[in-house]
Amino acid sequence: MKTLYIVRHAKSSWKYSGINDIDRPLKKRGIKDAHLMSKVLNKMVDKPDVFISSSANRALHTAVIFCENFGFPHFNLQIKRQLYSFSDGYLVKTVNALDDGFNSAIIFSHDHGINTFVNEFGNRPIAHVTTCGIIGLKFKEKHWKNIRRGETFLVEFPKNHK
Repeated sequence: MKTLYIVRHAKSSWKYSGINDIDRPLKKRGIKDAHLMSKVLNKMVDKPDVFISSSANRALHTAVIFCENFGFPHFNLQIKRQLYSFSDGYLVKTVNALDDGFNSAIIFSHDHGINTFVNEFGNRPIAHVTTCGIIGLKFKEKHWKNIRRGETFLVEFPKNHK
């Protein structure tokens, strides 16, 4: 059985003009939400075996906060530039390529791709994954490359913990 946690990056700032989208930082609210949700998740689940993040600043900052609150070494955080995509294609490829030695993984990525992925691979419709929202999926398959529709067992959004 494989367990996957998908986290949409926390709320980012649009106040800086002239920077590329990939470089947008988190807002103060985003930083607070990332701490809140990482602590909530840490109380609910065992530490995932691997942490993987998009290379976008906002996703990477969210992932670092989760690493900190889970006690996961920052130097083990995997950064995947291809996750800086707004389609689910690279998310699917990233999950399918996971080492089967990992029974659980947490991936930090972006809107649209996440929404499509959790609705295609989960068994519970989710209209919109909010910033810093966490979706947990369990799969019966033994190999990540073979995952099909799994069980959506966790849906957590910051608004439910404030």
